[in-house]
Amino acid sequence: MSHAQRAVIAIHGGAGTISRDTSPAEIAAYHEALADALRAGQTVLAAGGSALEAVTEAVRHLEDCPRFNAGRGAVFTHEGTHELDAAIMDGATLDAGAIACVHRVRNPILAARSVLEHSPHVLLMGEGAEAFAAANGAELVESGYFFTEGRYAQWQRALADAAVALDHDMPLKKEPIDPDTKFGTVGAVACDMQGHVAAATSTGGMTNKAVGRVGDTPLIGAGCYANDATAAVSATGTGEAFIRTVACYEVGALMAYAGLSLADAAERVIHERLPRVQGRGGLIAVDAQGNVALPFNTEGMYRGVARVGETPVTSIHE
Repeated sequence: MSHAQRAVIAIHGGAGTISRDTSPAEIAAYHEALADALRAGQTVLAAGGSALEAVTEAVRHLEDCPRFNAGRGAVFTHEGTHELDAAIMDGATLDAGAIACVHRVRNPILAARSVLEHSPHVLLMGEGAEAFAAANGAELVESGYFFTEGRYAQWQRALADAAVALDHDMPLKKEPIDPDTKFGTVGAVACDMQGHVAAATSTGGMTNKAVGRVGDTPLIGAGCYANDATAAVSATGTGEAFIRTVACYEVGALMAYAGLSLADAAERVIHERLPRVQGRGGLIAVDAQGNVALPFNTEGMYRGVARVGETPVTSIHE
């Protein structure tokens, strides 16, 4: 396989799906949003850029799209606020950066990247994370930037039901997911022409979540992990289950210590490890040879893959 052939980026926009009865125009809009993010990362890789830069660009595009629960389309907490989390990791160096519970950072993935590049720490949260991000060039916005009518209505229904709506709250059997709980985390993984891998994950969390709740997204090894020796992985689903199984790291551990292939390791985590703790969701993964895996145990997962020189491919349902 040539250097260009192994260069690839994969993304997800959350596990679960929109209804099969959704209009063709709306479905097409989701596919185009996924393809836009893929093309952003693909362009970086085609120019010889790093996997780290490719996943940054792809996730930034997803954060700017109000259709996904990250950045502009983030869900509401119980108090009617937005709390955003993100993480990024470089498989070549094992450097990582993450932020949690930020309210005003337009692109959380850029703030996580600044932690990776400019801080001796890995994870910053709250006001300290926002101050650090701003000092390193992150754009801060007013809370109204994150508001969307759909997310507001979703939050109001959750308040009326006194419920916390998980992004992927559905049984393990693959039934259609409720429209109020279909949206989830976004993420990207990539392998560049040099054979280095990277992963990035970003989320707005759960509708009506308790203020201060942090899921798997900013926790290295749980919702995001990258190591050139094994794989780059980004997760989406019931965050607490991904934390308890250290799901993204587990993919690499099965490869390193059990000798499993990328595909087999990813499948085992999603279909064996997660169900033991009632975990629902999926992940995307890539290794240094450019192999890709995209398993999930929900009805579907917003996802896509783009290799250098090839047309991006996107999918929603199984």
